[in-house]
Amino acid sequence: MAKFIFNMPDIGEGIAEAEIVQWHKKVGDTVKEDEEFVDMMTDKATVPMESPVDGKILEIAGEEGDMVSIGSMLVVIEVDGEVPEDVAEDAPAPAPASKAKEVEERIEVETSDASDADDALAADPDPEPLPAPTPAPEPKHQAKVLATPAVRKRAKDLGVDLAQVKPSEEGRIRHGDLDQFLSYNSGYGAAAKTREDEEKKVIGMRRRIAENMAASKRNIPHFSYVEECDVTDLEVMRAQLNDSRGDKPKLTILPLLITAICKTLPDFPMINARYDDEAGVVTRHGSVNMGMAAQTDAGLMVPVIKDAQAKNLWQLANEISRLADAARNGTAKKEEMEGGTLTVTSLGPLGGVATTPVINRPEVAIIGPNRIIERPMYVKGSDGVERIEKRKLMNISISCDHRVVDGWDAASFIQALKRLLETPALILVD
Repeated sequence: MAKFIFNMPDIGEGIAEAEIVQWHKKVGDTVKEDEEFVDMMTDKATVPMESPVDGKILEIAGEEGDMVSIGSMLVVIEVDGEVPEDVAEDAPAPAPASKAKEVEERIEVETSDASDADDALAADPDPEPLPAPTPAPEPKHQAKVLATPAVRKRAKDLGVDLAQVKPSEEGRIRHGDLDQFLSYNSGYGAAAKTREDEEKKVIGMRRRIAENMAASKRNIPHFSYVEECDVTDLEVMRAQLNDSRGDKPKLTILPLLITAICKTLPDFPMINARYDDEAGVVTRHGSVNMGMAAQTDAGLMVPVIKDAQAKNLWQLANEISRLADAARNGTAKKEEMEGGTLTVTSLGPLGGVATTPVINRPEVAIIGPNRIIERPMYVKGSDGVERIEKRKLMNISISCDHRVVDGWDAASFIQALKRLLETPALILVD
């Protein structure tokens, strides 16, 4: 028997550590050569680790959610006989002491002001078990409650603790008091069930989202601007395009919106930009790499439509569908999640009246279309007479980095975008 120590490999330039997202094996399990035994995450890319040997797992680096430094021990595997020389030579080398110290110091600095929850995430993965808490004695509320036997029986059948019911008079609980309690807690007279508290460790994608959003709000002075757009004619054109689409994908409003944004951006280059605040450099991009916020079971992900300005409506519709599916089923490639220059985020039918989206740093702006609603409006006809008509309206929100984008620029950009959305034929004109 021999022990093979599998150290955390270098899985990306500039990466000093990775997070344990999910163990597929535990201590005592056997693992086959080339079998995946753990998923590690860095930034928004999840990388499965494969075993180079057959054997039995003796030791693991920590629990899900713990961070593992590049070059440090990830897993120890017991193998039959000696470790093959080619495997031993290819095994990731331990981190040099200088690098390990650098990582340790950086982690210490980053977590010095963190909350107790953050300290718990960086703690020893195998702490001494705490003594089991002494069970609290059962409360003796029932003996102090005044109620008739009939009320007590009804409360017991419904699973209601009478100590939580407020008596209406004389300190005695009556059926009416019980009815009021049930109505307040359930709305339909069913017994109110008390849900137990649930603690859930913030790991993986949820932790990345939390870190990125906190960094964005902490470093970027946000401001938001909202404008109302009449999209009645746009919706008519969308329906006509869908009626004649043939085997092409069905158009949502998003490809039309992205096309309109791409046509508007050349006059507002400060919107399609990224800000390196450490270097003090703003890069205004010629190509539009449109981030598209997509809700997944793991949380919000932002795949990127590369060169969106060069794609027609149907190509955009295909990319939107493909990238959204890839994000939701976890097959999105690393390069498909990077390089965005501007992001669109939409809640779809949930929409809301207005949103104030958080910027996807280091981008400097994010655009949020809201729900389309129908409302009566005064509309001036060709004869100059105003009439009341039912129109489809949608609010457009934009949040900007005030270090880079002025309020006048953001408002002017949205007004120009509004003109295209309200005169949709212009969207299709080259």
